[in-house]
Amino acid sequence: MSPKQKVYQGVLEEIRNYIETNDLKPGDKLPSERELSDKLNAGRSSIREALRAMELIGVIETRRGEGTFLSKYRPYQTVEILSSFILKETTKEELLVVKALLEKEAAKLVYLKIDEEKVLELQKILDNNAMSLKEQHYSFFSYVLELTDNLLLMRIWGLIDEYTKSFTKSYSKGFYTSLVESYKTRNYLALESLFIEEKTYDSM
Repeated sequence: MSPKQKVYQGVLEEIRNYIETNDLKPGDKLPSERELSDKLNAGRSSIREALRAMELIGVIETRRGEGTFLSKYRPYQTVEILSSFILKETTKEELLVVKALLEKEAAKLVYLKIDEEKVLELQKILDNNAMSLKEQHYSFFSYVLELTDNLLLMRIWGLIDEYTKSFTKSYSKGFYTSLVESYKTRNYLALESLFIEEKTYDSM
């Protein structure tokens, strides 16, 4: 890391600490660049760069003639922005492996909390013959990810799924039925072995 990068990173950290120390909330106004420069003992150019980065990911917003304010930040904006840079540098095989790992871990998390009503919802998806296998895969795991109650996990899976739509693949047809059956019978070992055995995808 270059000295300039270290300064820039340090300024970001200092601004974050300032926000926390002063218990600033969405809608609260930040000090001006000059005031922050004085308070944090940092150059105004570094302050300006840090504020621009924070505005890019939605942490703050600048209102002309009024100043800079904390915005109502959506915590997954950062993931959305970075995904366009990260995913395009990743191979198709790597993306599909990561996607499968997320689906496996989500299925395991859901095992701990799923009930009969939710199992029936999954079964309804599989019984819907109007959907293609690709559509069933998306609907099935969208619901599984939703049941994890982990918004970040759901968001990352959704981003990868969206990015891989043109070349994504499904599991074998019997996989989904077996997964639902493992939920019905409360058979965790069957669930675990199901993902181990499913080493390849069938093309969709």
